[in-house]
Amino acid sequence: MKTVTTVDNSANEDFLRQADPYRRELLAHCYRMLGSVHDAEDLVQETYLRAWRSFHQFEGRSSLRTWLHQIATRVCLTALESRRKRPLPTGLGAPGIDAGDPLVQQPEVPWLEPVPDIMVSAEATDPATIVTARQSLRLALIAALQHLPPRQRAVLILRDVLQWRAAEVAELLDTTTTAVNSMLQRARAQLDQAAPAEDDIVEPTAADQRELLDRYVTAFEEKDISAIVELFTKDAVWEMPPFIGWYQGAENIARLIDTQCPAEGPGDMRLVPTRANGQPAFGLYMRDGDVYRPFNLPVLTLSASGVTHVACFFDVRLFATFGLPETLPVEPRSAR
Repeated sequence: MKTVTTVDNSANEDFLRQADPYRRELLAHCYRMLGSVHDAEDLVQETYLRAWRSFHQFEGRSSLRTWLHQIATRVCLTALESRRKRPLPTGLGAPGIDAGDPLVQQPEVPWLEPVPDIMVSAEATDPATIVTARQSLRLALIAALQHLPPRQRAVLILRDVLQWRAAEVAELLDTTTTAVNSMLQRARAQLDQAAPAEDDIVEPTAADQRELLDRYVTAFEEKDISAIVELFTKDAVWEMPPFIGWYQGAENIARLIDTQCPAEGPGDMRLVPTRANGQPAFGLYMRDGDVYRPFNLPVLTLSASGVTHVACFFDVRLFATFGLPETLPVEPRSAR
C-alpha cells in the first residue's frame, strides 16, 4: 500500500508540475467561451480534474498544452448547453435611452463579467504575443463572442486566437475541415458587425492615457459634471448591468451621473485603479458614513480623443475577484 501511495503522489506531482503553467491561458480560454470569470474558474477546475483522471492515458500525440485546451473546450461546450448567452445592455437590441428615463434592473439576466488582467495576463516575453493576448480579451470582443453559437465561438477562438489548424479543430469537434472553415467564415462575418476591428482602435499614448485617467478620477471624485463632459467623446457609450438601459453622448452620460448617481458632491466617491480585459478599470466606492463601500466597477475604453465606452459592473462580488479592498477609510480631504 505504501508503494502505491508513493507512486500515486509522484504521478500527481508530475501532473501538476507539467500542467500548472497553463492555468492562466486556460482561464482566459474558458472566459472567452463563457463570458464569466466565475464560471471560467469553475470550468478550469473541471478541466484539471478531468485531465488528472486521464493523465495516465496521455500518449503525447499532441502537446500537453493542446491536450488541456481540448479538454477545456469540451468542458465549455458542455456547460454552454445549459447556459444562456451573457450580454451587455447594448447587446439586448434596444436603442439607447435618455438620462432622465427611469432605471430598470434585470438581475435575472446572466450579464457579461469583466476579468482581472492579473488572472489571465500572458507570461510570454514576446511583445507581439502579449499584445495579441490582450486584444483577444477586450470587452467589446468578449461581448461579441457571446452572440455566436457555441461551436462557432469555439472555432473562432481556436483558429484565430490559439492559431490551431483547421484539421485540429475538426478532430476536436468531430466534424470536417470544410465544416470548420464554413463556421469560421460565418463567425468572422458576424463578429465584424458586432465588434470594432482592432485597427480601428487608436489608443492614446502612455503619457496621454495617464493624464486622461487622472482627469477621470478627479472629475468623478469631485463630481465635477462639466469636467465629466470633457472626458468623453461625442458618441461615447455608457452602460451598467444589471440596468438594461444604455446611454450615448457625452452630455447624456454626464446628465445621468448628475441626476441618477447617489453621490451628492465632492468626496462621496473614491476610485481605486485596476485593470480588466486589457483595459483601464477602477473599483468605485461610495461613501457610507465613515467608510467607503464597493459600488461598481467601471471598465474604460480609450481613444486618442477621449473615453469612448464605459461598462460599469454593479456586481460587487467582483471587488473580491479583483483583489480590491472590502472598504476604504474616509480620510480628511486635506490629507489626500
